[in-house]
Amino acid sequence: MAPDPFLKDLGMHFRKARMAAGLSQEQIALRANISRPRYRDIETGAAAARATTLVNIARALGMEIMLIPQAMVPAIQSMLQPGADDDDRPAFTSDVEEEEGA
Repeated sequence: MAPDPFLKDLGMHFRKARMAAGLSQEQIALRANISRPRYRDIETGAAAARATTLVNIARALGMEIMLIPQAMVPAIQSMLQPGADDDDRPAFTSDVEEEEGA
């Protein structure tokens, strides 16, 4: 069975945050109170995890996970998209986005 695209995307976000923080999989796994192989499987999208595990991983990476009603996703995504003009930037962006754009 092919990996779930959502799990791969979530794992990619965890990996980018981990790499930006200069941390190893082992360090994040210890902070999240899971094994390194378990963290690796979540980061690569090979395995799903309980919500509490995902929250622990996110917090170990200095992130938070939010649940948003599906109907609101397009509105939130549009607020996070950078405008064509610097004056039209969203009121908030993630540190990762700012570092990548710099």
